[in-house]
Formats: sequence, C-alpha cells, structure tokens
Amino acid sequence: MTPQLGLFLSSIAFVGTHFLLSHPLRGPLVRGMGPGPFRILYTVVALATFGAMIHYYRVIGREPPLWDIGDAGWIAATLLMWLGAILFAGSFVHNPALPGAKPASGPPAGVFRITRHPMMWSFAIWAGVHLAVIGMPKALVFDGAIILLAIGGSAAQDSKKRRLTEDWHDWTAQTGFVPFSRGVANPGLVAFTGGTLLFFAATWLHPLPAGFWRWIG
Repeated sequence: MTPQLGLFLSSIAFVGTHFLLSHPLRGPLVRGMGPGPFRILYTVVALATFGAMIHYYRVIGREPPLWDIGDAGWIAATLLMWLGAILFAGSFVHNPALPGAKPASGPPAGVFRITRHPMMWSFAIWAGVHLAVIGMPKALVFDGAIILLAIGGSAAQDSKKRRLTEDWHDWTAQTGFVPFSRGVANPGLVAFTGGTLLFFAATWLHPLPAGFWRWIG
C-alpha cells in the first residue's frame, strides 16, 4: 500500500468512525458497554485513526505545492488562526454541546454569540489555514478530512440535539451556525486572552516560522 493510499484510507476511517460512534452506534454501544467504556473506545478509535493519518502524512514527505498564497495570504491565514484559537479557548466555557453539559439556558454569551459550534469551527479554520499555507496534495486529503468532520459533525450534532433536546430550537434561534452570520460579537475576555496565549504559544512552537513570528524573528 502506498503512503498516499494509506492517508486516504485512514482519513476515511477517521471521519467514518467518528460519525458512526457519535450517532447510529452510540446508543447500542453505551447500553451494552456503559458510558465509561464507550468513551474509552471512542477515544482509542479516534486517536488510532488520527495517528495513522499523521503517520502517512509524514511518510509522504514534501510534495510540489499546488499554489503559493504569498504574503497577503499569510497575513489572512495568521488572523484566521488567531480567530480559531479564540473560538477554541472560549468553547470550554458553558458549552451546551459538550458531553454531560447542562442544556443551554439564557442568551448566548462569549464565543457562542459568534457561533454555536466554536470548537468545531476552530478545527475547521485551523485545517483550512493549514491547507491554504501548505498547498500540497496530501494536505487536501488530511485537512479536507478534518474540515468535513468538523462541519458535518456540527450539522449532525444540531440535528441530534433538535430531536433530543426540547429547548434546542430556542438556542439555535439566538446563535448562528456559521461564525459571525448573526453579526459581529465580542468573544469575551476569557476567550480572547486564552486564545491569544494559545495562538502565540502554538505558532512559536511550530517547526516552521508561523503566525506573527514569521515576520518578527
């Protein structure tokens, strides 16, 4: 099996097992195994399939890029990466979509005024930025799988919550699916501070000059 095929198949497994374990198989497995063992199974499968993606991605090595985003593209990518970090940091504060979280009550606050799926959109934004910057064929598969899972998973989560949660339609009426689709909103101090620290730390630790460090260093 070629590394390219390995990346393709592991990407399909990563996305497919997430959807299967999150939706049609979740109920039967939780009833049969219990919530704790199911969470362990879910985590192991996710790490194994994503680990395989990373392995094959690295084995493929450097490929001729399909495009060059230039300095303007790098500036846009840096700002989007920063936004993704802010959404991610804020997604841990009163997130009704997290397992075991309390149902949404009251008007949305923080990053949830920007989108009701801040964590998933952070993954999609990061993957989109990585794809735009790298521009290699292997990134189309690797990052495309993450984007598909993040956006598709958010839509599937909405559908599931709508069926199971009585007040979910009230929540969705107050916060948009796509970031800023309901207008510009303040993410809040916790999200902005935590996301900014995460952004600068992650870009500084990146093996290649990334973010603002590309021009500072």
